[in-house]
Amino acid sequence: MSPFDHRMLLKDLPKTFVWVGILALSLMLVPPALILRARAVPTEQRRIHIIQNMDNQPKYVDQQENILFADQRSMRPPVPGTVSKSQMVGDTHRFLGTVDGEFVTDFPEGIVLDEALLDRGQTMFNVYCLPCHGVTGEGNGIIHERAMVLVNTGTNGTTWVQPKNIHEEAIADQPVGQIFWTITNGVRNMAGYGSQVRVDDRWAIVAWVKALQLSQNAPADMVPGSDALPVRTKVAPGMEMDEEDAS
Repeated sequence: MSPFDHRMLLKDLPKTFVWVGILALSLMLVPPALILRARAVPTEQRRIHIIQNMDNQPKYVDQQENILFADQRSMRPPVPGTVSKSQMVGDTHRFLGTVDGEFVTDFPEGIVLDEALLDRGQTMFNVYCLPCHGVTGEGNGIIHERAMVLVNTGTNGTTWVQPKNIHEEAIADQPVGQIFWTITNGVRNMAGYGSQVRVDDRWAIVAWVKALQLSQNAPADMVPGSDALPVRTKVAPGMEMDEEDAS
């Protein structure tokens, strides 16, 4: 069939067919347009779920009424006498850092103070503590530095309390049990890490904290041959050291 025949065929079609065809083509463009709009434009409305699967299920949410019970509460109280597994603590020394309600001064049985424990403690300290307290525990971590930038620039009214310096006398004098308790439960603005860090790893962090404290305040007589070692003296820029100071 020649092109001329095609034109004649279209010309002979009733106008109603032509308009119906145009309308059909226009309607076919609507679904793709709606899909593209749904993917590109944010909305607060719930998504359209054509196949529900398990996306929406009948359930009760917090504080919702449930007429099945006499008190009509969906949130049921625990059975009297029920004890959470996490609350069943026999060895308070290991799990709480206390004995008879007092903070312990030594590590629990099974926690061996050796190089492996300190290595583990350093690793866990660097993951969970370093961002706020800094490498040496002086409270000058990257989070503190970033917060001070926001405070100094007045961003959104930011306020900030500097993390504690673990070398302060009040903290350096704390028994190991109190440090373990603080890591577990948190204190003041510091959150607790009991749900994130295993018990033995928390004791490893305690060991590393004590090692950091000792590294900054250890007496010279604890280092063999320390009397023969040179002494580093802090000198202000531009100042010269006397021979006695440099010795």
